[in-house]
Amino acid sequence: MRSLIVGFASLLIVGIVSQSWPARSAAAGTPAAADSDKAVATFAGGCFWCVEADFEKVQGVSDAISGYAGGDEVNPTYKQVSSGRTGHAEVVQVIFDPAQVSYSALLDIFWKHIDPTDVGGQFVDRGGQYRSAIYYHDETQQQLAEKSKEQLAASGVFDKPIVTEISSLKKFYRAEEYHQDYYKNHSIRYRYYRYSSGRDQFLEKVWKNNENRFEVSEMNPNTETQVEYQKPDDATLRSSLTQIQYRVTQKEGTEPAFRNEYWDNKAEGVYVDVVSGEPLFNSRDKFESGTGWPSFTKPIDSENVLEKQDRSFFTVRTEVRSKKADSHLGHVFPDGPGPTGLRYCINSASLRFVPKEQLRAEGYEREADLFD
Repeated sequence: MRSLIVGFASLLIVGIVSQSWPARSAAAGTPAAADSDKAVATFAGGCFWCVEADFEKVQGVSDAISGYAGGDEVNPTYKQVSSGRTGHAEVVQVIFDPAQVSYSALLDIFWKHIDPTDVGGQFVDRGGQYRSAIYYHDETQQQLAEKSKEQLAASGVFDKPIVTEISSLKKFYRAEEYHQDYYKNHSIRYRYYRYSSGRDQFLEKVWKNNENRFEVSEMNPNTETQVEYQKPDDATLRSSLTQIQYRVTQKEGTEPAFRNEYWDNKAEGVYVDVVSGEPLFNSRDKFESGTGWPSFTKPIDSENVLEKQDRSFFTVRTEVRSKKADSHLGHVFPDGPGPTGLRYCINSASLRFVPKEQLRAEGYEREADLFD
């Protein structure tokens, strides 16, 4: 399709510009090389003329090189790749300085310049050779790419599944020289093709009102982010909690049975401390105890639910409290079902329920994995 558009454009501008396309360079199969202080990223986003042009505008990117990757053909030509029979996709290798622009920032740019829901190509160009993909160079890039894909899916910007491939880069083949810097060297043809492809019209429509809904977070995949769940001061608690939430969590109160928010909740998700947000219980460990309060066989992490002897009401019971906020949650009893035989009887007023579909959007990455 791109050849037809460019061919038509050539007829229109033949009197304006005369250009010849050189033969394929002998360096076509040579992988891109980066200086010791530079890093390399590889992306497929349909037409590599467009992807190259988009990345070369980024501060911290020293070069963007059009090429082929993802297939088995050795030293493929443009004619072979464009036929769709090599398994290769048109890709761009981005040479960048991590001190100026991070890989996470490049991922953000990539997602906002493609249609990640299109399984059959990109825009006017159809076929697997125009698929979208992220080809990672190491484990760090793999983790960051997968996290960014999860973030995009959770953002709700697109109402279709995110189908962009994430794979290890096996081999990069540099494309013919007439494809390099095509947007500069053949600017009229390039501008006509880009407009006719519908790429910019699509991106304008999608991101005009959604820019603030998604941005790839800067992440260090080698060290798990430690979220600090903290207890606000008393004045903040009194203003942010309802009367029953404050009485239960701060004054060891008890809410009425069968007349509380979550006793009969059957949705999947995670119950977190209403005070601090620390994750406490998984819906998959919830059961109907017949008591009229939310009941669980176990907490998500036993270290985050502390036990304390309770001698009120002329009896001895085991109170449970959240670790970070020290919120009163309820009590645990040895009369529950298997596999633990325990019943964590918890006040709804001490909890906030986060549906599984919203977990990643709210930062509960580890808990979201429990439902995958």
